[in-house]
Amino acid sequence: MTLDDVKAAVDAGQTVHWANTGYVVHRDKLGQYLITYVLNGSCIGLTDRGGQRLNGEEAEFFIAQSKEAAENPGSQSRPDGQGSGVAPGGAGAHPLGRQR
Repeated sequence: MTLDDVKAAVDAGQTVHWANTGYVVHRDKLGQYLITYVLNGSCIGLTDRGGQRLNGEEAEFFIAQSKEAAENPGSQSRPDGQGSGVAPGGAGAHPLGRQR
């Protein structure tokens, strides 16, 4: 997903994840887009300080499957078919210090 895609999905009320379902993208009261690790509440900005580059690869962002989509495995929420919530290349979560 591009930066604009992520923001539009969050603004539309969709649940957007980064890398795996442990990370959720949201917008705070100040209008900042953040990535939060749900297990401990740690968060980083969605973008670099300039607001132009995602803190992560575009392919790592995906929209959570709806209940209907989960019941119909033929429909994937990620274009690469990786809707399982597992980070590409492994099951581990990325550390939050990955700012560029």
